[in-house]
This record gives sequence, C-alpha cells and structure tokens, in this order.
Amino acid sequence: MIWPGRFVGEAALSSALSLARRAIGDTGGRQRIIRTVHRLGYQFVAPVAAVADPGEVTGAPPVAPPRPEAAARREAAGPRPETIRYCRTPDGKRLAYADTGAQPGRPLVKTANWLTRIDLDRTEPLWAHWHEGLARNRRLVRYDERGCGLSQWCEPSFAVQDWVGDIDTVVDAAGVDRFALLGVSQGGATAVAYAAGRPERVDRLVLASAYVSGRQVRADTDIDRQAAKVDLDLARVGWLLQNPALRRIFAAQFLAGATSQEWDMFTVFQQQTTSPVNGARFLEEFGRIDVAGLAPRVRCPTLIIHARDDPRVPVEHAAELAARIPGSRLVVLDGRNHLFTGAEPAWAEFLRLLDEFLTA
Repeated sequence: MIWPGRFVGEAALSSALSLARRAIGDTGGRQRIIRTVHRLGYQFVAPVAAVADPGEVTGAPPVAPPRPEAAARREAAGPRPETIRYCRTPDGKRLAYADTGAQPGRPLVKTANWLTRIDLDRTEPLWAHWHEGLARNRRLVRYDERGCGLSQWCEPSFAVQDWVGDIDTVVDAAGVDRFALLGVSQGGATAVAYAAGRPERVDRLVLASAYVSGRQVRADTDIDRQAAKVDLDLARVGWLLQNPALRRIFAAQFLAGATSQEWDMFTVFQQQTTSPVNGARFLEEFGRIDVAGLAPRVRCPTLIIHARDDPRVPVEHAAELAARIPGSRLVVLDGRNHLFTGAEPAWAEFLRLLDEFLTA
C-alpha cells in the first residue's frame, strides 16, 4: 500500500510514477525498469537475479540474464546530458532554456508551445518521447515561453512579436547562430514569424500540427464564431476555477485518441506549468494569432506535418499553411491526436520524416 486509507486518482498515481522514473533514470520513452502496459498498469522489468541466503554457501556469484545489445548500449549510455540555464529578454523577462547534447551538425531549436516545463517534460510519460526523439543524434535547444514553466510567471506580455524576440534571446544565450527551427501547434505560428524575419538564421523549418491563424481569426461564419467563443470560455473557466471536468474536455481536443487516464495526466501537467490567470491569457492570445501575411516571406525549405483527423486544428488549416509558404511540403499522417503520442504509428513516421529532412 502506498497511501493506506486514502482514495488516489489515476492522475496522482501517474505523477508519482513519473517521479519514481526520474529518480532511477527512466523516462516515458526509455523504460528500463518501470514499463507502462497500455490499459493495464505498470510492470517492473529490470533484470533480476537470485541471491543466496546469507547462511548458504554458493560456488559462484549469481549471473544476470543476458540483455539485448541495443538495450545494453542504451543503459550504458545513460540519459543524454542536458543543461538548464537562464537568460533575460530586452524587456527584463527571465527565460529558462535547456540545451541537450553536443552532437555535431545543425542544431534544432524548438519553439515553446502549450504548455511546457523543461525540467519535467523530458520525463513525463505523455511528453518524454518528444524529448528523446528530437534530441536523437543532434543538439536540441528548447525553452519555456514567458509566463510558463521555469520562465518568469508574473504577467508577461503575450504577443507574436514578444515570442519572436524571445527566440533571439534564447539562441543568442545558447550561442547558436544558424539552425533548424521546429514549431508545434501555436508554436508553429511563432516559428513562421521568426523564419520570415530572420532568414539568415533559419535554414530549415518544420511545422507540426500548426496553423497561420488562431481560431477567433479564422472563424468566418456565425456558427464558427460562436464555437470559437464557447471553446475559449470553456477552457478559460476550467482554468480559472480549476475544474477537472472542464479541463478534461479541453485535454480531449489535444489527445483525442488517448485514454481518460492520459487526459488526467495532461491536466495535472498543465497545472504544473503556469498559473490559472496566465493560462487563461495564453488561450486568449492563441485565438488571436495571425501570421498569414508573414508566411509568404519564408524562404527556407519547409516541412509541414499534420494528423489527418486532428480535432483541435483541422487538416485544412495545414493545407492553407502549405499554400502560403513557397515551396513547402505537406505530409498528412493517419491519426487523431493534435499532439502525437509515443504509442501511435504517426510518431515513428514523424521522426523518420524529421530525420530525413534535417539531414538532407
């Protein structure tokens, strides 16, 4: 019994398992000791060996069962080295960024998106595969946006021009001059704006589950405008009142193919990333994003990847994005999650496309 006499929800259990994994060097994608068994629970999978009773005499020490070579190599390598540092924007806001690995070649910079906390998301079961996959064989620089994660929370300004300037602050602090840029979800709009304005720094652009205009901007009928308002009000009230039922509805839009347990994990993680007031303000600003006029100014090779049945950002908005960026390539993958999960086939295909594009 872990919590005798107390009722514990699935989200609390998932959070505790995440802490346990972090303590032993496991992650959601690198499960050497504690493995997730989908829809059943968790399993202890580390090698075990029988140890003789102290009173017995044995002729040889116990031998652990053999391990596959690939697993042994990963275990010997250990977690990728990562350094978390802080920098300050011209308007005085403190930003936290993480620099993973020191691989040669083109660095990959990932723009911030809803919602991150760089000291936790590399081990959270829902997000660890993003960190592991993006950092594979390359240097990865990622950061928490202003108002979020380890960056400064105190009522920062939220606008695309602020987010673009924050990328400059982070890459300057990290000593990165020219790089590939990845934008996911609303981070895609920030990436588009940055690539359009900084062609001397961005040599490859990757956009996943992205869009050029927020939901309030792209609503062009009365029913669309009503739906956008209901969506914003629902999420905002759920955040401000800390209502788990409303926030589960919001989580289902990002992870339509996930389980209720994963929705609760999504909600718990959100609570660790920012304040309710900032969360509500993020939602309002995301709906007002509009970089449609900047997209045609992007000149670097651009790869756009989107799930076919994404409920949060329908695939036609990815097509619009591709039509606005000259020479871009759109790849539509089978799936119904706005944010790819590690278990779905679309994730492996996403990594393959990313690796091929960045090494071309």
